[in-house]
Amino acid sequence: MGHTSIHYLFFNKITSMVQFCKLVIFISSALSSYGRLNPNKFPDDFLFGIASASYQIEGAWNLSGKGENIWDRYTHTHPELILNRTNGDIACNSYHRYEEDVALIKKLGVQFYRFSLSWTRILPIGFSSKINPDGIRYYNNLINLLMKNDIIPIITIFHWDTPQHLEELGGFTNALMANWFEDYARVVFENFGDRVKVWITFNEPKEICLKGYGGDEKAPGYNLSGTADYICAHNLMKAHARAYHLYDKQFRSKQNGQISIVMDTFWMEPATNLTWDKKAAERRLAFIFGWYAHPVYSSNGDYPDVMKKYVARRSKREGFKRSRLPNFTKEEVNYIKGTYDFLGLNHYSTVLTKNVLFEPIFGKPSVEKDSMTVTEYDPSWPNSKASWLKVVPWGFTKLLVWLKNAYGNVPIYITENGFADDGEIDDKDRINYHKLYLSALLDAMHKYKVNVKAYTIWSFMDDFEWRDGYMTRFGLYHVDFNDPGRNRTPKASAEYYRKVIAARKIDGID
Repeated sequence: MGHTSIHYLFFNKITSMVQFCKLVIFISSALSSYGRLNPNKFPDDFLFGIASASYQIEGAWNLSGKGENIWDRYTHTHPELILNRTNGDIACNSYHRYEEDVALIKKLGVQFYRFSLSWTRILPIGFSSKINPDGIRYYNNLINLLMKNDIIPIITIFHWDTPQHLEELGGFTNALMANWFEDYARVVFENFGDRVKVWITFNEPKEICLKGYGGDEKAPGYNLSGTADYICAHNLMKAHARAYHLYDKQFRSKQNGQISIVMDTFWMEPATNLTWDKKAAERRLAFIFGWYAHPVYSSNGDYPDVMKKYVARRSKREGFKRSRLPNFTKEEVNYIKGTYDFLGLNHYSTVLTKNVLFEPIFGKPSVEKDSMTVTEYDPSWPNSKASWLKVVPWGFTKLLVWLKNAYGNVPIYITENGFADDGEIDDKDRINYHKLYLSALLDAMHKYKVNVKAYTIWSFMDDFEWRDGYMTRFGLYHVDFNDPGRNRTPKASAEYYRKVIAARKIDGID
């Protein structure tokens, strides 16, 4: 046996022992913390809400002047990629049932409803040269009805549904997308900004770029990781900044609102206590979250230094003449930096992160190869219906504390947090998930003084969950997709959330 083999046997034995010790510590910690809920109350000005997205609930995909978007094309052209070959053509039929939906939201007692606009319902071909009056009318009716019921509308301008016409011009791999998005944002601000006081430019750039351009898990499914995803993100961040500055300079003084971006991430827990895994977890956060957050929220702007270093180094080894990660100019860094009024965070779960010691150069480039990391799950963590979503509430606290330390005490809005199951009406597992995650949130707020201002459950009701179709359910309201009318039924979690909001605490609430 050679020295290399002995080294790896020894390393694997140490790693196994460390993981065993971590598991023992986790179990003992879980037994104490899971049985103890944070007894503190949420502040009087803390906001509770729910969320949805246009393609996932509206339906009416080709009615009333709406144009085709990339998810219409993706699901119609490749139905085999969606579980049960379903799509969002009808979805929850919320386009026709929005009045009933607002009544259901009212029953929950939430302070706000976060929903997204369909770009092609407003601008059928994506360009502002043609505005669809029926789309403007629909969203005006929804906004007005929410306000009549004392529910704050929080609007996401873009939630993954690029106009197909613009995608055929390259979508977010085309630098002109920043101009087109700014034009779209102007139409939105002009028509709805007199009543809407909280705006979100983009929902989850990582899912758009990493999964849609770098991979094929989301539309448009380019599957060009390490190139298309970096270009997508580069243009998307400039588009966000354009919309922010447009609002800040031309609309804020008249409309008195706020505008920011929503980003998502797992908490990256080191798989072992070894230094290289701790560094790997930090590096993974830089690649997956800092990629988008650093240009906006860091004092220096730009992409994280470790990301620039690793991509440049690997690009050179692969024979590229320059880094596959595009460079921002100094002017662009300053233009993007500080384009926020709050930090929108979507968080669901945690992963264990390992360092990759030796990565041979072969095959296609990828973001994961660039990061020199891999992830896995602890088998002891409770499962949900979604394979990627484990119940790890302490990871939520750790992430929030990390954000405070990384970017200062910026106001944080939790814009999504939720649990996946099969759609049970008596959804005890969902109640338990939110109970634990709300307790973890209170821990972050009271023990570590993290500046969290709002909490949003994903989702308002069961909906079209992208590649999972209607097989994975996140809703507080059950939707019968076999019923032509898409009947809604409140789940046990809806009543639980109503009680939490009314009491402004979780301790003692069943």
